[in-house]
Amino acid sequence: MPEQDFNLIFSNKLRYFLEMCDMTQAELAKRLGVGNATVSDWVNARKSPRMSKVDAMCEIFHCRRSDFMNDEPKDTEETYYINEETARVAQELFENKNLRMLFDAAKDSKPQDLQMAAEMLRRFKETNPDG
Repeated sequence: MPEQDFNLIFSNKLRYFLEMCDMTQAELAKRLGVGNATVSDWVNARKSPRMSKVDAMCEIFHCRRSDFMNDEPKDTEETYYINEETARVAQELFENKNLRMLFDAAKDSKPQDLQMAAEMLRRFKETNPDG
């Protein structure tokens, strides 16, 4: 693949991850220990980073190298959530109508009410370990 094509693909993916993580170019530059102009060059497809910086970005964005280098769209299941724990919890809520009901009820609750409900559930589980 020509370098310019790679730079363009990488640039699009980097912009996507920055947006998904609500991170600025300056924040990424600081976390990577590079200058703002360097990240700007990557975002604008003028240059590509070294693999050590790609690996560091993978750590920051919780993704794989191939996520930056593959021009093909990923499965929606794989890309909807960047964070694996969030994806797991969302899937549990989707599959379990009782958890969804609790989640919906909790959305408009006060923090102290949520704490009281959580304590009640914890006590219930302690007294009824099977149910």
